[in-house]
Amino acid sequence: MPLTTDPVFPIPTVSVEPWPDPVIDELGHDPRSAYVERFWLPVLGPSTVWFLRRLADQLDRQPEGFELDLVDTARCLGVGMRGGRNSPMLKTIERSCRFGAARMHGTTSIAVRRRLAPLTRAQVERLPEPLQREHTIWLTRPRSSPTVEQMKERARSLALSMLELGEDTEAIERQLHHWRFHPAVAHEAMRWALDAKAGADVVPVGAGPGNSMAVTRPARPSIGASLPARPPELDEAG
Repeated sequence: MPLTTDPVFPIPTVSVEPWPDPVIDELGHDPRSAYVERFWLPVLGPSTVWFLRRLADQLDRQPEGFELDLVDTARCLGVGMRGGRNSPMLKTIERSCRFGAARMHGTTSIAVRRRLAPLTRAQVERLPEPLQREHTIWLTRPRSSPTVEQMKERARSLALSMLELGEDTEAIERQLHHWRFHPAVAHEAMRWALDAKAGADVVPVGAGPGNSMAVTRPARPSIGASLPARPPELDEAG
């Protein structure tokens, strides 16, 4: 998707926001994953891959979006800003849009995917033959990473634990983002934890004075044995 403007000089900043997609968010690959480094790198090129990785890091810290300084970003990536619309930095953004990793809104805003889709058949066929064979093996090997449902249960358990320790809701969601839980999973876990904690209040067993009291505790999610004991790291398998 080409840029929709041809500025005389490069724009200094763009507004970055997440581009959610329920299918790609579940089946895709984190820009910082081994899959992207092995197979998307020859398609996108190094500057675009590093650009998407920097945006993914920043979206972990600011999931609602942020202002991106293009001059600083260009320096960090080792690309230039000279040349107007043909500057290497703007070409990096254009390449992200062309391959569906991002899309421009007007001239000063860009929506970015938090995960990249698996390569298409045509894209795989353009890879060097050794990478084509490796990609076939990659797709057929069993996944060792937790399922989406397991990740949801893990996020719920962590959110409830932090809530019981007195952390506020914003701090809990930020921490879940830091642990690389998807923002939608983190938000749902926070809402579940609030409901669960509200259901843990002391309730009377029977009416009238002198009756005993019972405490009802919510059932924590069942965390499968296959889940890591610590918060999830990047999925090296994508």
